Amino acid sequence: MKSLLGIACIIPLAFFSQLLHPTNSNAFLQNEVAKIYITMSPQDFNTMVGDSLGSSFEFPAQFIYVSSTVTDTIDTVGIRIRGNTSLQSAKKSFKIDFNEYQPGFKWYDLKSLNLNGEHNDVSIMRSRTCQEMLRWSGLPASRTSYVEVHINDEYKGLYINVEHLDDQYVEARFNNDDTGNLYKAKWGADMTFQGSGQAPYEALYELKTNEALNDFSGLVHFIEVLNNSSNDEFPCAIQEVIDVELLLNSLAFQILVGQWDGYIFNKNNYYLYQRPSDGKFVFIEYDLDNTFGVDWFGIDWQFRNIYTWSPSNALRPLYKRLMQVPYFKDRFSFYMQQHINTYFTPDFMVPIWEATQALISPSALADTYKGLDYGFSNQDFLDAITFAWGNHVSTSLEAYITQRSASALNQLIYNGTSNPCSVGFNEPIEAPMQWVTRVDLMGRLLDEVPTNQVYIEISSTGQTRKRIVIP
Repeated sequence: MKSLLGIACIIPLAFFSQLLHPTNSNAFLQNEVAKIYITMSPQDFNTMVGDSLGSSFEFPAQFIYVSSTVTDTIDTVGIRIRGNTSLQSAKKSFKIDFNEYQPGFKWYDLKSLNLNGEHNDVSIMRSRTCQEMLRWSGLPASRTSYVEVHINDEYKGLYINVEHLDDQYVEARFNNDDTGNLYKAKWGADMTFQGSGQAPYEALYELKTNEALNDFSGLVHFIEVLNNSSNDEFPCAIQEVIDVELLLNSLAFQILVGQWDGYIFNKNNYYLYQRPSDGKFVFIEYDLDNTFGVDWFGIDWQFRNIYTWSPSNALRPLYKRLMQVPYFKDRFSFYMQQHINTYFTPDFMVPIWEATQALISPSALADTYKGLDYGFSNQDFLDAITFAWGNHVSTSLEAYITQRSASALNQLIYNGTSNPCSVGFNEPIEAPMQWVTRVDLMGRLLDEVPTNQVYIEISSTGQTRKRIVIP
């Protein structure tokens, strides 16, 4: 059995990428369930949850946050319900906006919070697990924590507190590279070319930063390169417009966790951020509750082929064109193997899920709202790690990660193909580096190069890099 200390051994992986991950503040407590108390007009509350026109309006409310160490009161915040299909759920999700009535105000450097009810996940752990795995992988990830939500003195249940993607999110992760355009994909954004004009892309992507400039030229250029480059041009051209390494890392993660509601299968739930420093886009995952065996299609996601994961007749150029290039397919395989070797195993994850369940059980068992949409019971919550609930929760957490990791390894093909563009564009050729020390992810010295295991090499001048050797 691995202890929760194993998490700390994974966190440094993010350090070796070009991304930062901000520390968890009092807004994202990891070892307790904080309480949020919302007080608002009862009439406003009934309009917000009962009138479809009220779903987009931010009503005034008082916000009180209570933990073992802090009690913060904000007299006026904005609150609205959030989500797409979840707007119709009985257990609502909410967005708290600290700016709506106090322009420029931030709470622990946050402009807003997403309080997600996780109404379709009996475990209440899938989405949060995915954000942690993204962070361990060195990919952009929202900070999360568990909170109890009370509105007008009524306990509304256990929620996941999820960091919102906005300019503040970008600033915290892209150090000195945070002034670029952030685009939120709407459902249907399959990244097919819609012509050189801006209007078709405005219908599919929402610009979330630099709104006044309303500039989609970089996005249009990226999608044109993605779709219209010849097969010979594509491998080098695509590396000029998107961070392909982060992308392949992210796509491998998306398939491993069974995120069918993301780009590859459902053309949904992603952001694109264009770094000003090099003009390249970064692919960002979000809304990760439909994972780990949650299914509405009758598909066994844990066994689906990792190289043909998208619908066979659907246009998904960002995935399908990459899989047609031997080098990119190899790098995708590399990241798939890295995820499995690092954290995507039942031996590593089950103890973490058990500890998490113990932490949140008092709040989850008192949550009567969890049963309103699908009839989840307290026993269903307690059984969620090892037993499938059935219906749309077709696989338990343990069974899914066991079966997906095994089937992915069985399907995985790695050939060690070289990059056809041997030196990245606008990147100088570096002098050969002398790598003198090898350590595992816990910092223990390695005498030999391990196989099928992620390890870290340290150079004579202090540089570090992640490595894996696949026979």
